[in-house]
Amino acid sequence: MSLPERVRLVEVSPRDGLQNEPGPVIATDIKVELIDRLSHCGVRHIEAASFVSPRWVPQMADGAAVLAGIERVPGVVYAALTPNLKGLAAAAEAGADEVAVFGAASDTFTRKNINCSIAESLARFAPLVEQARAQGLRVRGYVSTVLGCPFEGEIAPSKVALVARELYQMGCYEISLGDTIGVGTPLKAKRMLAAVQREVPVEHLAAHFHDSYGQALANLYAVLEEGVAVIDASVAGLGGCPYARGASGNVASEDVLYLLQGLGIETGIDLTRLIETGWWISRKLGRENGSKTGKALCRSR
Repeated sequence: MSLPERVRLVEVSPRDGLQNEPGPVIATDIKVELIDRLSHCGVRHIEAASFVSPRWVPQMADGAAVLAGIERVPGVVYAALTPNLKGLAAAAEAGADEVAVFGAASDTFTRKNINCSIAESLARFAPLVEQARAQGLRVRGYVSTVLGCPFEGEIAPSKVALVARELYQMGCYEISLGDTIGVGTPLKAKRMLAAVQREVPVEHLAAHFHDSYGQALANLYAVLEEGVAVIDASVAGLGGCPYARGASGNVASEDVLYLLQGLGIETGIDLTRLIETGWWISRKLGRENGSKTGKALCRSR
């Protein structure tokens, strides 16, 4: 299969990138400015907030304030993670354009993450998806640990396909396949995708690959060759899985965009402005910029 002509980049830094950030709670105005900067880079799909218990994820406690504070750019989707019906109600009231549910292909990971089995998690999601769609909200489904689990090791592609199928059949319009701990390689990514494609059409699939072993771009190229045209990424490589030993975080949006431009694939995103945004948020957080492209193309730090 030939490479896609256009890719939709889903920017996950305001949620997935910041949710596990150590130290003091990040100010709401910083989150708002990050989202606004991303919108003005040409990003058209931003995971802006998470409506989970602030007890468990204190960095995400201000989701409603964030969504209230952003500049709503026409054509941009501002999404929110909603683990349950309470979170869905809060996200809808705050004006989220779409919501997401977060599952996994590993029972152990699921139990440690949300304290239930895979089957129980899917049963919880079904009424949420039904209610969201009744309210006119699209639902995106995440499947984590698709290429490996920190507790179970290798994950069979058939298990990933099963969870993806269940989410798709219950009404999730798109399934994001996450290499949560970044252990995948291109061949494993292709084999996993082949199994999932037998259950879910490729046009309803997205890739969410972490870069712990430096394989994320290679894995993305591998699934682009198979028809995937949606990629999750995080500016400056923000985020990562707290369970992953030595994890370096999400693949950097700047690095993904540089790859896509080199392949002649359109995204509508301004790389220069994205690089500037990566440096801005890195300075605000007092952390290293995780983007190799950002470091290479930045003339002044």
